[in-house]
Amino acid sequence: MRIVVIGYGMAGARLASELRARSPELDVTAIGAEPFRAYNRILLSSVIAGKVTETDVLLAEPAGRGVVQRLGVEAVAVDRAGRTVSTSDGAAVGYDRLVFATGSRALLPPVKGLINDDGAVADRVAPFRTLDDCRRIVALAAGARRALVLGGGLLGLEAARGLAARGLTVTVLHAVGHLMERQLDPEASTVLVSTLESLGVGVELGVTTVAVEPAVDGVTGGGEIQAVLSDGRRLAADLLVVACGVRPETGLAERAGLAVDRAILVDDRMRTSDPRVFAVGDCAEHAGVVGGLVAPAWEQARIAADVITGVRPLARYRPRPPVTRLKAAGIDLATMGDSTVSGGDQVTFVDSARRTYAKLVVREGRLAGAIMLGDNPTVGSVIQLFDRAAPLPADPRALLLGRAIGGGGVAAPEASPALMPDAAVVCQCNTVTKGSVVGCWRGGARSVADVSAGTRATTGCGSCQDTVAGILSWLHDIDEGGGS
Repeated sequence: MRIVVIGYGMAGARLASELRARSPELDVTAIGAEPFRAYNRILLSSVIAGKVTETDVLLAEPAGRGVVQRLGVEAVAVDRAGRTVSTSDGAAVGYDRLVFATGSRALLPPVKGLINDDGAVADRVAPFRTLDDCRRIVALAAGARRALVLGGGLLGLEAARGLAARGLTVTVLHAVGHLMERQLDPEASTVLVSTLESLGVGVELGVTTVAVEPAVDGVTGGGEIQAVLSDGRRLAADLLVVACGVRPETGLAERAGLAVDRAILVDDRMRTSDPRVFAVGDCAEHAGVVGGLVAPAWEQARIAADVITGVRPLARYRPRPPVTRLKAAGIDLATMGDSTVSGGDQVTFVDSARRTYAKLVVREGRLAGAIMLGDNPTVGSVIQLFDRAAPLPADPRALLLGRAIGGGGVAAPEASPALMPDAAVVCQCNTVTKGSVVGCWRGGARSVADVSAGTRATTGCGSCQDTVAGILSWLHDIDEGGGS
């Protein structure tokens, strides 16, 4: 069977790997517009910060070896009747099954001066989405002193923290009254603003950027670029990073006649309106929901591979409640479920001095949502309870304080691996359980790298690395003590 994957980012690369793992004799061709091997977009902020190199963010997908990779080539047309994909180099690639993994592109807001007449971004401006964008940001940051970041969502804050780690003075410009409004409530945003300011990142909330202009000496202090705000102020900087969200890449699918709404419409088996054509990742819309996180994209890739190869032809995609992590130096934030709920049964804890905020949204004795910002020792337990929809302790305050209440209350669930059930999900990105890590240990794995190679744990956002290391340490202690 000939399978063509259009798009070779995190979703496309994972799909190619899953296909080859199930059926090594498959003829799989991946077409990637970017001239690079697939890389981990989640770690690009670490490249900006100078903490890791470009080589460090390249994905390792051993099962994908043997896939024909056509990189730096764009798919320009799909002939569904003839079952061919035309590419920018004049080739036509035949297929029996086709998968769109075209992802999304950076959304550039309609700000005057942001885009030149030729369609290119203005000088000293860079979107934040791709490795090329990252290279442009790093080049502009060289020798710079001040930076502006347009957008106070997850990507914008990651970019801001990365630039601050390079020693730049950074200001985030956000049109909404609080940061990360899709994941945070105003109270959590206040604590996060304080945390960012302590790390050298200023925040301007509730202001719209109406224009971007070259800075003028004597007016703005000699900066290279200035942002004109709705309140009349002009902020100058050496570069402006745009992180205002993304938009699914659907143009090719639309021209091919596939059903598209906000993204390419797919069913529970990731099939589009053409049963021979599938879609996964950011470009896919399932049950009215468009993705944007790596965990659902990789799960969709697994389901599509099962269906295409016939290993599990009736497999169905069942989305899991998302857990969003912002893991940057000096910031530890996890949000999940209905985290922005302002009413109902909720428990909160704020320690402004320590820049810590915790919120639990409770329904029928179970966790419906949560925000854990700052040094919260029970964050792992909270994520496990949310993921498994398990009953909460009798007094949920224990989850916020990390200890029993009043001496006689029920303590929060322990983070000790000994008390974690085997079904507890350790790596949210790859849905790796504690039982899988233990099984990998029994198979000879003795390091985090070994477990990563055997289970893919830690290869997404990387926030589970300490948990995996803790389980391995616990297993080592058991062996040293003669346990089983």
